[in-house]
Amino acid sequence: MTRQDMPPLVMAQIHAAAFTNARPWTAKEFASLLDSPHVFAATLPRGFALVRVVAGEAELLTIAVAPDHQGKGIGRLLMAKWMAQAGATANEAFLEVAADNASACALYASSGFAPAGLRRAYYPRAGTKAVDAVLMRAPLG
Repeated sequence: MTRQDMPPLVMAQIHAAAFTNARPWTAKEFASLLDSPHVFAATLPRGFALVRVVAGEAELLTIAVAPDHQGKGIGRLLMAKWMAQAGATANEAFLEVAADNASACALYASSGFAPAGLRRAYYPRAGTKAVDAVLMRAPLG
């Protein structure tokens, strides 16, 4: 992916709209990640997945779809897209997801991910208890 496919500013805008219960990532943070030779973005109109591939392992850093386009299969297409691309050089994929994010958990499970661990009280939530992070993994290729 080049920055012309989806500029960091657009990624930050989509991320902020999609993640209202956590601090959204900034355009500068996206730009910095994309400057790494190990990071790539799979993009579709109104959504993206940001992935790091190192030493045969792929990690989904974040995935976001604009709220007005959620529930239309874009997330599923992004999952397939980044997993196929990462599978060219990685054997396994990892991610973490907030345990209270039922739609993301279902998306990841339907994409072949299975629980592999738990980080207790990992995601802070304003005005309530922190939420566990579920670690998941899937084979690639």
